[in-house]
Amino acid sequence: MLERLYRRRTPPNMVITPEAARALTEASAAIGRQIGLIVDRSGSVRNVLVGSDRSILIPDLSDYRLGSRRLRGVRFIHTHLSDKTLNQEDLTDLALLRLDLIAAIPAREDGLPGNISIGYLLPPNPDNRLYEVLPPQPVHLLSLEAADFIADIERQMERAQAAVEVAKKDRAILVSVSKKSRHEQEDALAELRELARSDGITVLDTVVQRIHDINPRYLMGEGKLKDLIIRSQQLGADLIVFDQNLSPAQTKAITDLTELRVIDRTQLILDIFARRAHSGDGKVQVELAQLKYRLPRLSERSTALSRLTGGIGGRGPGETRLEIDMRRARDKIRRLEKQLETLGRARDQRRERRVRSEIPIVSIAGYTNAGKSTLFNNLTRSEVKAEDLLFATLDTATRRLRFPREREVVITDTVGFIRDLPEDLLGAFRATLDEMRDADLILHVVDVGNPRFEQQMESVDTILQEISLNEIPRLVVFNKADLVNPFWARAMARRFDGVTCSAIDKKTFDELLLKIEERVWPEGTGEPLGQDEGEEGG
Repeated sequence: MLERLYRRRTPPNMVITPEAARALTEASAAIGRQIGLIVDRSGSVRNVLVGSDRSILIPDLSDYRLGSRRLRGVRFIHTHLSDKTLNQEDLTDLALLRLDLIAAIPAREDGLPGNISIGYLLPPNPDNRLYEVLPPQPVHLLSLEAADFIADIERQMERAQAAVEVAKKDRAILVSVSKKSRHEQEDALAELRELARSDGITVLDTVVQRIHDINPRYLMGEGKLKDLIIRSQQLGADLIVFDQNLSPAQTKAITDLTELRVIDRTQLILDIFARRAHSGDGKVQVELAQLKYRLPRLSERSTALSRLTGGIGGRGPGETRLEIDMRRARDKIRRLEKQLETLGRARDQRRERRVRSEIPIVSIAGYTNAGKSTLFNNLTRSEVKAEDLLFATLDTATRRLRFPREREVVITDTVGFIRDLPEDLLGAFRATLDEMRDADLILHVVDVGNPRFEQQMESVDTILQEISLNEIPRLVVFNKADLVNPFWARAMARRFDGVTCSAIDKKTFDELLLKIEERVWPEGTGEPLGQDEGEEGG
């Protein structure tokens, strides 16, 4: 009976013929198990599935395309032995697998089919409803024109997708899965939202899950992940961004289940860096960090990459495609590291010239988007790009800042820091951060208007310690003081032995310049401060 089901063909414009429905329910009643059919759009039965009396497992359907039309190209028709209509498990399968249709036919004790229930996905709509279930009706009275009905749904989906693509922005859901407190998770998600905004991503929703044990396969619970996928489909998301760093195996497992693009925090930061790096040093450093990030993930890619290529003259198995890709990636990493060394020697020579000139060096450091570049521009009358975005500045800039009594310093603007800076990025940008190694003073710029400024200060201190720069004298500059209560800002400055200012208002620089002069020339500061002068310093 099961074998004969394979030979039954359904006209493309019918969901199922009455004869095929009866054969399906007769077989199901005879063995006391659910039976299902995977039917393609031509009406051919591609799979006959046998489940238990309560459920049925749909096999991997990744060979069936999704593409821009966004439906799978197959329908799933199965029997129920207890439920009279589609249940929640059926509707979850419909959403996760993006089936053309899903249908359930109750198998009565006499083997005859009951009323058929049909569910289908909806195009994007104002109510964010994902699917619709038609009222049950007898199979022989079913009048749904399946092929035309599915084509109409896909046309509406294509129009909605085209409207999204015109905007040229990724639409994402942000996810945090952690054992930390909810407050810490919400703070982390707020920063992830800013990273997404800096990368031009439209954030549709955020999901927070606190768990006792991390799921080694999916990071979060499988049920919660399925809910997330359904939510992403309701909102029309095409990207899921995890705040936690995913292992290569986790990325592959989640991607296989969702068929959406999945990235983690490190990959998001790498993408921002790739967009913003303009100098030769910056581009090489970003490409090196990207390759080091992707190398361990190559082994988790499609099994097609493991196919063997021919050996020389056909002798031996040769290399697999995966091995070739990994070897090329490692070769390129070595080339970039050598290129970085060459660029580093040129940087070292410039630094040596500055050191020999005995001109004091002041480096600006701090958390990303703290206002470092704006402060640098207004101190030196420069035009380094400054935006209200995370990592707006990646390339080091150097200028001269003139003080009274013919005194001057070399001042440098560096890349911003961030909590849990990815190791590959820290390693790649170590050469750039080495610009601070010869500094006589580090200006630690803090956004005092940020409610998490103390945690940000700790992150910067940790990174400076990791790159062995914690011994260099530091002056904490509480920037954006115009956005908070001035008495409270000055209290914070006294607490950390720092100064307050607003980088956009030069009138607030007097105390800052005086403190710089005191720290760089402790023997005396001389007359009142004069005007600054910006000139190219390399």
